[in-house]
This record gives sequence, structure tokens and C-alpha cells, in this order.
Amino acid sequence: MIANLINKPSRLIIGLMSGTSLDGVDAAVVKVGGNGPETKAELVGFTSVPYEDKLREKLKELCSVEHSDVAKVCGMNFYIAEVFANAAVRAAADAGIAMDDIDLISSHGQTVWHIPVADAADWSLVRSTLQIGDISVIAKRTGKPVVGDYRTADMAVGGQGAPLVPYADFILFRDETKGRILQNIGGIGNCTAIPAGALPERIVAFDTGPGNMLIDQAVVTLSGGARSYDDGGAWAAEGRADAETVAELMSHPYFAMRPPKTTGRELFGKAFAQERIARMQANGLSDADIVATFTAFTAHSIAQSYREYVFPVAPAEEVIVSGGGAHNRTLLAMLGELLPEQAITTSEALGLSSDAKEAVAFALFANNFLFGLPNNLPSATGAAVPTVMGKLALPG
Repeated sequence: MIANLINKPSRLIIGLMSGTSLDGVDAAVVKVGGNGPETKAELVGFTSVPYEDKLREKLKELCSVEHSDVAKVCGMNFYIAEVFANAAVRAAADAGIAMDDIDLISSHGQTVWHIPVADAADWSLVRSTLQIGDISVIAKRTGKPVVGDYRTADMAVGGQGAPLVPYADFILFRDETKGRILQNIGGIGNCTAIPAGALPERIVAFDTGPGNMLIDQAVVTLSGGARSYDDGGAWAAEGRADAETVAELMSHPYFAMRPPKTTGRELFGKAFAQERIARMQANGLSDADIVATFTAFTAHSIAQSYREYVFPVAPAEEVIVSGGGAHNRTLLAMLGELLPEQAITTSEALGLSSDAKEAVAFALFANNFLFGLPNNLPSATGAAVPTVMGKLALPG
């Protein structure tokens, strides 16, 4: 089965991505030809399946030491795999493609905990990561081979297991004459800086900090659950960011760490957001001011990361935004003010859906896996060597 896929001129691969924003599953049907740096990808169809509110809140519990337990993790590992499988089937149907014509599924899984640096106080908390959504369940439900669990291989060779998308960014967006920064703004923000005509080893990539995570949590909390995100940045636009709070948030130790570095809900999750919301309310900030302040925090964390860790080694003329943050007009306007020398645009302007980009990336990772080719980028993750990431589950 797998050997036959290698001999095909191109493969139809469904890439599945669910990120730290916990908003749902993105499923991209991708026609992939070639392999390695010369891979060609064509987005055939894209479907986004939102998580139900009760599932989102359950996942937030799993991402919290205070509210999680082994039974919840065990059950959700299988439950969410069914959600992923259904998303893959729906994506094929929406694209007008029979599942029989799909060659392969690639799943990132749902991250529930990430330990990029060992805990000096506990010998058992070694560098590690956990993505749930068992790939065997997905394979049995869809009848297709599934590649998944990518991050662990990078960590096994000394990397932080993230960010992974920079490898695909290099394939899809490198330019011979123009320096570019690919900024994904999902739950967490991450950037890939690609100098003009760069080789992979010159790429700079890391997590810039919270993306939509704190904004979304503020919207959920302040609306009493009536809303889950700030549509178009409209609520933030009604408020005024509190400069003192933004400065305090920017003093977080994460921003002083040099790349490669990664972060997630373990640092900037629900508890962090709730504590800061309470402080801002005590200081008399309105709901709109609070959303605007978290939005400004995201913008400042991105711009400062560029100034300190990107521009000195990778000058860039363009910042290309993808992910849910690409739809937040207030956030993009703030970025434009903080980065006046860079053109701020979205991946749509270059012909690839900003919502689909990360799911497309995982289709590319699975394609390299088939050929036994490395699909990580050591300059981004800090891995000692390039390595083949992923594990295979067969349907039979």
C-alpha cells in the first residue's frame, strides 16, 4: 500500500491541524507532487470543523494541571480521534472527492502539554510533549493510512518539537530576491523568517508568544460564553489598550529567552488570562479596553521578537500573516503601526488560504515521511540533526 504511493506522480493527502487556539479542526485536501525542497502542493479543498463549546472547555481542562487527570486524557485521546476522522471524511466530501481516491491522512493531533525544557525540580519531568488523537483510531475509521505524532521525533534528537511549520514555509514561500517573515497567529504566535535566497540553515523560527489565546479567553469570559473570539477585531477596536498593562505583560521572562524557543497553554493559558482580566477590571478597564489590551500585547510581542531576534540576522521586507489572527483587522493595524518598514499582508495575497496553511504543511510532512526524508528544520526547533518525523498507522 505505502510502496505504491511512492511510485505515483502525485498523492492526495488530507492534512489535519488543531492548534492551541482550540477552535476546531482544519482539514486540507492537498495534491502533493515530488518530495523534499522541490515538493509542489496544490490546495484542492479546505474544511474547518469548529469544536463544540463543551469539547473546547474539556480540552482547556486537559491543558491545566489543576483540572486534568489520567482518565480524562485517556478518554479524550480516543474521543478526539473520532472528531479528526470525521473532519477528514467531511473535507473529502466537501471537495467532491471520494475517500477511495484519498491516498493518505496526516494528523498533527491536539497538544495538551508541552515541556520544551526539563524541570530541574522534578527528575521525571524531562523534555517531552503530548499530542492526543490516536492515529490508529483515525486509520480504522477512515480506512486510510495515517501519519501523525510528529513532534516527538524532533524532541528525541534534541529539538523543542516546535515550531514545525517553518519547514513547509520554506518550501512554499521562499523568494530569491525578497526577505519574508511568515507569521502564524493561532492560539500561539510563531514566525518563520526566510532571508532572500536563503538556504534552510539560515532560517530563523520560533514562537513569538500568545497569538489569539488570551484574546479569545477574554472574549469568552467577558461575554459570558456568548462569543468565542473577537470577530474581525471589532471589540478591540471599541476599546483602548492600556500601555502600562502591555508593558507589564511584555516583562514576562519568555520574551527574554533567545530562540529556538516554544510556548503554549502551560504558560499563557486560561489561568494566566483570568488573573490578568481580574487585575485589569480592578484597575477600571472596560471590557473593550481589556480585549484591546490583550490584542496590543500580541502585536507588541510579535514586533519586539522581530526587532530583537529576527531583523539583526534576517532582514525582511514582508510580513505574511496566516491563521485566525489574519482576520483580526485591529491586530493587523497594530502590527502595521509597530512595523512601519515592513509590508503587512496575508497568505491569501500569495494564493494560499491563511486558515488552511498549517493543515497544508502537515500534508507536506506526511509526503516526506513516505520517502524517508527529514521533515524537521533544526534551525527552527534546535534539533541536533535533521530527522524523519512521524509514525504510521495502517487501516487494515
